[in-house]
Amino acid sequence: MQRTTTWPLRFFLCSPILLLFLAPANSLNQSSCDQRDLDALQGFSKGLAGGGVSGWTFPNSSSDKANCCAWLGVTCDDGGRVIGLDLQGRRLRGKLSHSLGQLAQLQWLNLSDNNFRGTIPAPVLQLQKLQRFDLSYNELTGAFPANISLPLIEVFNISYNLINGSHPTLRGSPQLVLFDAGYNLFAGQIDTSICESSGMIRVLQFTSNLFAGDFPAGFGNCTKLEELYLDINSISGILPDDLFRIPSLRNLFLQENQLSGRMSQRFSNLSSLAKLDISFNSFSGYLPNIFGSLDKLEYFSAQSNFFRGPLPSSLSHSPSLKMLYLRNNSLHGEISLNCSAMTQLTSLDLGTNKFIGTIDRLSDCQHLRSLNLATNNLSGEIPAGFRKLQLLTYISISNNSFTNVPSALSVLQDCSSLTSLVLTKNFHDGKALPITGIHGFHNIQVFVIANSHLSGSIPPWLANFEQLKVLDLSWNQLVGNIPPWIGDLEFMFYLDLSNNSLTGEIPNSLSSMKGLITWNISQQSTETDYFPFFIKRNKTGKGLQYNQVSSFPPSLVLSHNKLTGPILPSFGSLRNLHVLDLSNNHIYGIIPSEISGMSSLESLDLSHNNLTGGIPSSLTKLNFLSSFTVAYNNLSGTIPLGGQFSTFTSSAYEGNPKLCGFRLGLPQCHSTHTPMIAARNSRKNKGVILGIAIGIALGAALLLSAAVVLVLKSGFRRMDHIVKAVADTKGALELAPASLVLLFQNNDDKALTIGDILKSTNNFDQANIIGCGGFGLVYKAALPDGATIAIKRLSGDFGTMEREFKAEVETLSKAQHPNLVLLQGYCRVGSDRLLIYSFMENVEQVASTNRDNLPLSRPGASLAPRGSSPSDTPQGWTTASEGVAFTLEAWAS
Repeated sequence: MQRTTTWPLRFFLCSPILLLFLAPANSLNQSSCDQRDLDALQGFSKGLAGGGVSGWTFPNSSSDKANCCAWLGVTCDDGGRVIGLDLQGRRLRGKLSHSLGQLAQLQWLNLSDNNFRGTIPAPVLQLQKLQRFDLSYNELTGAFPANISLPLIEVFNISYNLINGSHPTLRGSPQLVLFDAGYNLFAGQIDTSICESSGMIRVLQFTSNLFAGDFPAGFGNCTKLEELYLDINSISGILPDDLFRIPSLRNLFLQENQLSGRMSQRFSNLSSLAKLDISFNSFSGYLPNIFGSLDKLEYFSAQSNFFRGPLPSSLSHSPSLKMLYLRNNSLHGEISLNCSAMTQLTSLDLGTNKFIGTIDRLSDCQHLRSLNLATNNLSGEIPAGFRKLQLLTYISISNNSFTNVPSALSVLQDCSSLTSLVLTKNFHDGKALPITGIHGFHNIQVFVIANSHLSGSIPPWLANFEQLKVLDLSWNQLVGNIPPWIGDLEFMFYLDLSNNSLTGEIPNSLSSMKGLITWNISQQSTETDYFPFFIKRNKTGKGLQYNQVSSFPPSLVLSHNKLTGPILPSFGSLRNLHVLDLSNNHIYGIIPSEISGMSSLESLDLSHNNLTGGIPSSLTKLNFLSSFTVAYNNLSGTIPLGGQFSTFTSSAYEGNPKLCGFRLGLPQCHSTHTPMIAARNSRKNKGVILGIAIGIALGAALLLSAAVVLVLKSGFRRMDHIVKAVADTKGALELAPASLVLLFQNNDDKALTIGDILKSTNNFDQANIIGCGGFGLVYKAALPDGATIAIKRLSGDFGTMEREFKAEVETLSKAQHPNLVLLQGYCRVGSDRLLIYSFMENVEQVASTNRDNLPLSRPGASLAPRGSSPSDTPQGWTTASEGVAFTLEAWAS
């Protein structure tokens, strides 16, 4: 089951155990505020950034009075003592004050969903009357204090922070019902002693930490436990016997660990189980035939393990099962589900196994909404009974041996709810796509029949797919022209017709596709985002997998055809296009400068065509361009300098002997008017050139020295003048004095020199690059003191680069957010601009504390520009000038 950021909140709101925690503030008698509590609240307010809590007004003198019991978020008892403080989601910043520990009568404290930093003050954890404690969704750090005793505590929630250290424990808390330490940095082994000291515990949440070691015994002592979450850690070994002695257990989430062994028969003892997830582990053997005893089981996921054998008969007859996910195992045999008995089944994923035979039995699963059977050994035709699956929205049967594509389309068009259809790598019986007879698919958004040996032309009935967003007919044998009506599909933003035999010119209508000019984020969502789409990319078996429609980068992929004609200048209007691939065709003419208007472009491949003329210098404006090649054309002239072009290697230009530029392996450009062409004057002119070069070098050195003296003399009084020097644009940093000190804005004791920078990056060697994208490269640097930082070296057009530099410094110097990598310092030397960040290693364990879209599993590297569609393979940096900056995911490696 895909769990999102709202999962803990959903439990929190829905559990009858916890409803008391949401009692409104000021619901009790508004007595006069006790002076001791007023002083404590004032101390707390002083620790906040930005002026304290809105609406809290403290007296200016001892003669003035203030009634804190009337303040929003404060609840008092009849004696004027503060018993409740609820400031959830008030956008408070700063550190938690020790003065909170002076609220001796405090019973519930809710400071969740704010931006508190620093450690949890020990006095706060010594409030003996606390019943409910919630500091979740903040930026708290440090180790959790040991041997905390809160005798009356019922709810304890510190999830979604950055707290580290060993397993947090509470001693002597017999009333504890919920303990949530998920999404932190706790490490070591899990301590199960909480089950002995808190016999009433119902919910234990340790998701997404750094716990390791063998799965501990002791959870069997939590005799009333209903929900246990240990997912996304590094726990290993086999499951202990006492885990299966908790008859009240309803939800058990163990996915994304390193657990092994067989799935125990003792799972049958957990008769109350409703949700069980053991996916992404190393379990092996056969699935046990125990599901008849789990008559309340609604959700079962065991994907990405090493299970083999057939489906157990009890699983095939589970009447309560709604979602079954067994993808990526070695299960075999026929798909023997009894859909007449499995009347609740809505979502079925058996992809990437070894199932054989036909799928006729699934025709009776009339409540199915999502079906993934990709990458098996299934055969036959799509059964006519699939017409009855009127609730089906997603189906993928790719990479099987199904036959008769006309029949398949004739059947599936009657599935009136279908939005996503993936039929890749089937239908090798050589039948052509039908030209007529398809009138359904009225709600289809994703239509993929790639790598299926389809012949004929692109069928005209596709023009009726008014909701279509993604069309992939690549790796087939299609012929004829690209029909102009494809550009009229209003929502289309991903078109892949590559590796066919299409001819003719690119129709003008493709340059006016609305989905590639403007982007409506609401167009992305579908109800089947959990399931993977697999799109074949080459004949070696390597491919790209997109896990949701929003993962598809807006693309036009027309490569490996027989297309002719020029590149359309009007492509420049496709401001939302991320990928343009016209390679391996017969396209001729010039590269029009207008295509620099594709401001979101990340990948441009024009290689292996018949292009002539030069590379327009306007392409340096494509700030997100991270992949570029024009290899093997007939281009000539100078390769542009600046922007992303400083990051592309000579392989991007090979096969164009008339190109020249400052690239290793390419000829340097020479002016046709230089006297060096005249052999008789060559010796004289060499001397002149040498003299000029020496003069320029000496002048630059003098200017640089003067500038450095001025900088050192200024005393580094302002961050904006950390380093200023005048130098040659090609090597200012390398020419700067090695002893020149850089200042860090977040660590006054840190001293870093230019020499340290050059040494730690090996003079910015390519081996140290950890990312590339808009405005330059990012290097990993190991400093002499053992610390590791990330250095972004900006490049490009000087004016644009300077604006980017200033914007990012201003934005990140002020920004306080868990998703932002900390800007430690910055540097100007001549035309070089450096931004120095904290290096976040293994940050994928932390995920991101983004409250709107927390991922289920560890995120991969992500450098995609905010405000554009997410892409499966990250390309391009976010610019601070757009109001955003690098997220934690950008440094996951």
